[in-house]
Amino acid sequence: MLTVASVNVNGIRAAFRRGMGEWLATRKPDVLLLQEVRASDEILADHLAGDGWDLAHEASEAAGRAGVAIASRLPMRAVRVGLGTGVTGDRGRWVEADLEIAGHDGAPARTLTVVSTYIHSATAGEPSLDAKLAFLEHVTRRLTKLRDAGGLAVVAGDVNIAHREVDIRNWKGNVKNAGFLPEERAYLDRWLDGLGWHDLGRELGGEGPGPFTWWSWRGKAFDNDAGWRIDYQLATDELADAAVSATVDRAPTYDARFSDHAPVVVEYDL
Repeated sequence: MLTVASVNVNGIRAAFRRGMGEWLATRKPDVLLLQEVRASDEILADHLAGDGWDLAHEASEAAGRAGVAIASRLPMRAVRVGLGTGVTGDRGRWVEADLEIAGHDGAPARTLTVVSTYIHSATAGEPSLDAKLAFLEHVTRRLTKLRDAGGLAVVAGDVNIAHREVDIRNWKGNVKNAGFLPEERAYLDRWLDGLGWHDLGRELGGEGPGPFTWWSWRGKAFDNDAGWRIDYQLATDELADAAVSATVDRAPTYDARFSDHAPVVVEYDL
């Protein structure tokens, strides 16, 4: 089994202070996809030192925000940072790597392409929403190319969009708020229904409501499970066929959380 975990850590240093190291030691993922790292290459490597990780990291242009990273125990053969020319601003981050999966019984090695992405939140009616939608267009183009290439690929991270009513507890109160706007949700329709990517959290996690992946630090949102499902692992056909389980590692109590997001963990039989 190959275990891929994705989580918005809300700052790698803060997450480790709150117990992320203990979660890592228990879960033992083969591939770790991180969002909102909020640290330099050196600080990230220091926190993950000693576990045999190959690392790829795209820090945010804005200090203290939005960096994304890939940590892999599989050999990392190529890294691609960002979505190419024409992507301006800092509304989202994207880092992509090709990993080598050893063949069995004489079979050749295979390539698994993994992506860690972070797409910012926005405010309805403000320029931040226009910037988010522009970044989503770039993501759609890259997803199209990855789909057309075939093979094994997973795109994971915090996209700050709840797709369906079952993906947000208080959907009626958020129909006019960014993160649940029709124009944002339409991108997930395009990716899943149009391009054929698989939302493993939903396909393997049940019909819902939930399981949610983000809860506000404030009030009783976590205790009441008043959350949003905004963190995803999206897989190509071939990789989705190998997925056997998808789990949200929700902390048992509010005090046990190491982030306001919970990890999304998928096991693949490869």
